[in-house]
Amino acid sequence: MDPVTIETDRLLLRAFTSADVDAVYGACQDEDIQFYTPVPVPYRRADAEKLVGEKLPSQWAEDKDYTLGAFRKDTGALVGSYCLTLVGRGVWELGYWAVKEQRGQGFSVEAARALCDWGWATLDVHRIEWWAMVGNTGSRAVAEKLGFTVEGTLRNRGIANDGKPHDWWVGGLLRH
Repeated sequence: MDPVTIETDRLLLRAFTSADVDAVYGACQDEDIQFYTPVPVPYRRADAEKLVGEKLPSQWAEDKDYTLGAFRKDTGALVGSYCLTLVGRGVWELGYWAVKEQRGQGFSVEAARALCDWGWATLDVHRIEWWAMVGNTGSRAVAEKLGFTVEGTLRNRGIANDGKPHDWWVGGLLRH
């Protein structure tokens, strides 16, 4: 599938381009993004270049992971990265990170809702999952505002960038 563009009241969701490398690199210097998401640590400019120039375009082409950057319409500033990743037949995972300076303004809920709505309308999906490391209360708040049901806590589900196993929350949103 070719990347799509989605508009909301305040945001433009679109594929990342080479012009966004510096913004992605800057955002991924945030300690929370480095701890709670699987980005390389340390995060180098070359990591952003490879992500934007190679990894994300190939994932769209393979129809397994659809990532869009969310940008403010008023300033053009990067708000965050939002993706739907194929887990299994009919099941997709919603993932996201938000630029530190853009948090707390409802942008992530707005962007993630728009992406999920696109997914329901476009993809063969009956369930969207959300996963977050226990302690990532911002991610959990977004998921709950989107209507996800937190279904449980998985003990020592994954090893974080600190090299230690951590518990994870899991939630689901079902097609109505």
